[in-house]
Amino acid sequence: MLIMFVPIGIIVNLSEKIDNLTENKVPLDEILYFYVNFVIHFANLLFPILLFLSVIWFTSKLANNSEIIAFLSSGVSFTRFLRPYLVGATVVFFIALSFSMYIYPNSSEDYNTFYYKYLKNNKSVRDTKNIYRQINNNEYIYASSYSPKNQTAYNFTLEHFEGERMMFKISAKQIKFNKDSLNYTLKPYTKRIITETDDILIKEGKFDTILPFELEELTPTIFAAETKNYFELLEFIEEEKRRGSPYINLYMIDLYKRWSVPVSTFILTIIAVAVSSFKKRGGMGINLAIGIVIAFTYVFLDKVFGTVAEKSDFSPFIAVWLSNFIFGALAIFLLQKAKR
Repeated sequence: MLIMFVPIGIIVNLSEKIDNLTENKVPLDEILYFYVNFVIHFANLLFPILLFLSVIWFTSKLANNSEIIAFLSSGVSFTRFLRPYLVGATVVFFIALSFSMYIYPNSSEDYNTFYYKYLKNNKSVRDTKNIYRQINNNEYIYASSYSPKNQTAYNFTLEHFEGERMMFKISAKQIKFNKDSLNYTLKPYTKRIITETDDILIKEGKFDTILPFELEELTPTIFAAETKNYFELLEFIEEEKRRGSPYINLYMIDLYKRWSVPVSTFILTIIAVAVSSFKKRGGMGINLAIGIVIAFTYVFLDKVFGTVAEKSDFSPFIAVWLSNFIFGALAIFLLQKAKR
């Protein structure tokens, strides 16, 4: 199935993007490397559909040749007939798990970097508006906007607290990171120190200082979670929670999918066997039609619930696993029906 669908995906994608690649004069070696990563990205996207269709194809061939009837007529139970499928599903599960945890993240950064550089015309891949972060236990920063190219933020403030009391506040219309000296230039610089009796105000037209953060680290790329292996992703999420990132739901969805997609191997395999294990009028064609509808419904629900969780307070765990729960119940129902 992969051999059938991946070349089609490459041809369709290349036909759509060829004008952008030509216009940007992208080197051939970069294009070839992009399509290596595209194969991994495409296979990961279509994994549930391809698995489902391949099981239906194979089982329908057995059913059409009356081999399943021969198995069951000889006294083999349907559960025993299903066992090799579950063994195969277990092998595929571990392959999909390693793919999801390590292989896909390793290729994702190069894939997305190329995509946004050449195919999205350097569209911003960072959250660069209204940046508000907690940088440590006592300090918070805000910037109305940030330019990654110039490493400059605008309308910047830093607030330092001791407990619930603000001790001082630094503000500047512009803050720029200096690569050579590894410090920041703030202009115009204002520092308000708050004491028990009054406020002390310090103003300078330009002020160089070292600050305990990097602006680039506080504005991760929108695909940052995709590029990290499972354990790196766990650490990244904890750090982003501490900083008060507004994209925690998005990162949690990616985390849960690392497990949910491989687990769907068993659910989809059982459904595919139950749907296609007996002869039907129309033969393999009707089985494939049913399979395509079920597989695309699974992917559709997965995308819908994920989008709802990204845009609202809906639980990321429920959003990711709900499709598996629904189709798991369907798998049990169809399996019992097939046994009868």
